[in-house]
This record gives sequence, structure tokens and C-alpha cells, in this order.
Amino acid sequence: MTGRRSRIESLSNPLIKRMRLLREKRHRRAEGLFLAEGLRIATEAREAGILPQWLFLADEGAAHPLAKALVDATLANGGEVIDTTPAILSKLSGKDNPQTIVGIYAEPKTSLADLDRAAAPIWLVAERLRDPGNLGTMLRTGDAVGAGGLILLDESTDPYGVEAVRASMGAIFTQKLVQTRWEDFLAWLRGGEGELVATWLGDDTRDYQAVRYAAPTFVLVGNESQGLPPAYAAAADVRVKMPMMGKADSLNAAVAAAVMAYEVLNQRRS
Repeated sequence: MTGRRSRIESLSNPLIKRMRLLREKRHRRAEGLFLAEGLRIATEAREAGILPQWLFLADEGAAHPLAKALVDATLANGGEVIDTTPAILSKLSGKDNPQTIVGIYAEPKTSLADLDRAAAPIWLVAERLRDPGNLGTMLRTGDAVGAGGLILLDESTDPYGVEAVRASMGAIFTQKLVQTRWEDFLAWLRGGEGELVATWLGDDTRDYQAVRYAAPTFVLVGNESQGLPPAYAAAADVRVKMPMMGKADSLNAAVAAAVMAYEVLNQRRS
């Protein structure tokens, strides 16, 4: 099925009004859609085999070879390509200086049962992650180290919000992403192979470089301000910490996840 191409220049157009609402979580949930902006992110999605249902682009961005490839792929996949103005792209993205491309994508519905834990040696797990920038950074880290994906526990920030998608720099399309409860995650994890490694500042911790990690390794980090609940840390197979040589007592959650992920990766490489 071939899609169609049209032009919209009115801010009052019903489709524009509908797509603007995707900046709000409740509308994303109701529609099952999310917004991603920028040619780089859209190209990452295309290379991962994921194409937008609607592709909005300004005239100045349409001539780029990657934009042309994206337009052709979207149309061939049955999507709709809409030529529009920078003012409308600004309304869609919520930015004064918007990117020249905005894509509207279907939100994946991935569950724990859909994951193949043997598909990757590293998985990232975050508990009550609140900051969308941290979430996006963790997705980028997962992509960089070849992780299987990111598992979000309990009430974490919406990974499909505009800020988190932007911070992921396209990794939202390359990493598996599951939102679940701690109890369900722990039951699933214990139903197969996998070592749960918690970053923890409490007792019974080991230096993060003193442990030989078993694959698949599930790296668990806690909430940015409160850390992990003691019961979650107690359920881990290993509790580790990184040396803090200054006055700060802990690292940013996304940084801690990156340090751990690269330690696991380096052990695999050697």
C-alpha cells in the first residue's frame, strides 16, 4: 500500500491540533502514538526498520538525501508525508527553533514475555527513574554497549515523552523498552538465567571492578534522589558501588548505569 503526500499550512488544521496533543502523556496513551523530531533520530528509526505513520517536514529540510530516503520509505510503507511550515513544526515539537522533520510513530507494546534475555549480555534496569534526560541517556548507553534494552520499574517517567525521546538520540528505536512492576520483573528474572547487579551505597557492597559478572547481566540503578529501596537491593545477586573520591556520595543515575555497563562490556571484551 502506497501512502500519500499533502501540504498543510494552517495551525487550525484538525490533524495538527491532534498531533500537538501528543506532547501530553494522556493523549499519547490514548492514541498509542509518540512524537520524535529531527532527521538524525528519524534516520536511526528507518535504519532499524521503523517508519512513521505521519512525517511532517519543512521545505528547507526536504532536499537532504536522508530526508528523501525517509520520505520514499514512509510512502512505500503506507504512511503520510506532510509538507509544512516551521511554525507548525514548532507547535508540534514545542520548541521555538524546531528541527526540520517531525515523525509520529506507533508506541511499541513490549512486555517482559517478549524479551529474549539471551539476545544480549547486558540489560539495564531502572527503578522509579524520574528525569527524562536520564532515561534518554540510559537508552543511548544501552545502544552503545550493545545492551538488549531498558526495563523501567514502578512509576518511572514516560519514555515516550518528547524530552526523553530527544535525549535518546534515536536509541528509543534500537533498544527494547519494557515498563513493569518490581514484583513482576523479579519473578520473570528468576524464571531463567540472569544475574541481578544492584548499585547500592548500603552494607554488603563490593567494588564494582572486583566482581566478575555473569551473562546476562542485569544492571539495576535506583531513583535519582532516593536510590534503591533496601528490599530491592537485598534481592540482587550482587551489590556494588563505585569509589567516590570527592564530597559527593553518589553518581547521577544515568552516569552510574554507564559506568557499570562499560565495566561489564570490558569484561566481555577481555
